[in-house]
Amino acid sequence: MAVTTTRTSDLLDLRAAEVPRGVANAHPIFIDRASGAKMWDIEGNEYLDFAGGIGVLNVGHAHPKVQAAVAAQLQRFTHTCFQVTMYESYLRLAQRLNRLAPGAAKKKTVLFTTGAEATENAVKIARAYTNRPAVIAFHHGFHGRTLLALSMTGKSSPYKQNFGPFATEVYHTAFPYEHHGWTSARALASLHELFACEVLPDKVAAIIVEPVLGEGGFVPAPMDFLRELRAVANRYGIVLIADEVQTGFARTGTMFAIEHYGIEPDIIACAKSMGDGLPISAVIGRADIMDAPAPGGLGGTYGGNPLACAAALAVIDIIEQEGLFQRARVIGRQVEQRFRALQRRHRQIADVRALGAMVAMELRGEGEDGGTHLASRLLEAARRKGLILLSAGAKRDIIRVLVPLVISDGDLEQALQRYDETCAEVLS
Repeated sequence: MAVTTTRTSDLLDLRAAEVPRGVANAHPIFIDRASGAKMWDIEGNEYLDFAGGIGVLNVGHAHPKVQAAVAAQLQRFTHTCFQVTMYESYLRLAQRLNRLAPGAAKKKTVLFTTGAEATENAVKIARAYTNRPAVIAFHHGFHGRTLLALSMTGKSSPYKQNFGPFATEVYHTAFPYEHHGWTSARALASLHELFACEVLPDKVAAIIVEPVLGEGGFVPAPMDFLRELRAVANRYGIVLIADEVQTGFARTGTMFAIEHYGIEPDIIACAKSMGDGLPISAVIGRADIMDAPAPGGLGGTYGGNPLACAAALAVIDIIEQEGLFQRARVIGRQVEQRFRALQRRHRQIADVRALGAMVAMELRGEGEDGGTHLASRLLEAARRKGLILLSAGAKRDIIRVLVPLVISDGDLEQALQRYDETCAEVLS
């Protein structure tokens, strides 16, 4: 009998032969095309996308305004390196980001390529401004995979593996994760214990924090915690960095999640949905802080690439013109309500949490890895039903939602119905 093969199986063999195993894949499929909140694989199967390229596609796949902006720039030039010869789109993007960043202080922006570049350069700038070495980050936080960013990341497996030694003068403390018993008061006590036992506050250049944990499981920081962090930073002259790589660009119902807390960070690091799939990131901060490094201290060959700048300017237009702040709030409420209804039906759903359209469901099962196993089964079962999901958390036992904000009401309802059916299949 002849053995049946498919393009997918052929490409999976090719992937195994040519790409190292250290690059993990959530789903064993290959995408041929995508539009809005839908994707089609090379076998012709259609999927509703609740992963959004890990939060990169807030304005959706292949948005026509982004395509038009990039195509127009492509006809003019693709690269000069801003540090060699400048171009206007870099300046216009910096100007718009400076105006969008919260707070009254004068802002300046520098552009890079990845989220890890943004977080690392935010720390470089803070160190230059304070002339101090130390950085404080949080358990469960994720700031990237390059050396300093990985050192700041508060999750050992799989990110840190045997990749050390890591950068020095990086200290970790508890994030307020109330579902696991870490209240704001307990987390703040942990911070002050760190000051007392490991690093003096006058040696700390920066505190870097995600307003909502991303890879750590979509845990929103409590209001009192972030406001007290701002007070602590003010008291000791520490630069407060908001890592908005996953939370930024309307995901939570505001341009930046920190806006929900009514405080002004000193620096914001952003990336992901900033470019709708084109590689671009930014560090936005108080002008006096941003000007601390001397000329030549900041930059990168591809930072603020003109194609990516064109995409980012289009993304901001789309967010403002298509009402995506309000759309994020509407989507978030609908998904959260459905998840809470599922929680009432299935005892394996331990917690549901949300800020805007950043929604998560934490699972529990028999044994230490029970929730992890359930999340893996949910991803597989949902994919068979045409829904792409993504997990998160230290144990990968959390289902997170990063659906493009341009999804139609009909497609959103269909996706949630598919997820209802998936939970009934796996959790009943």
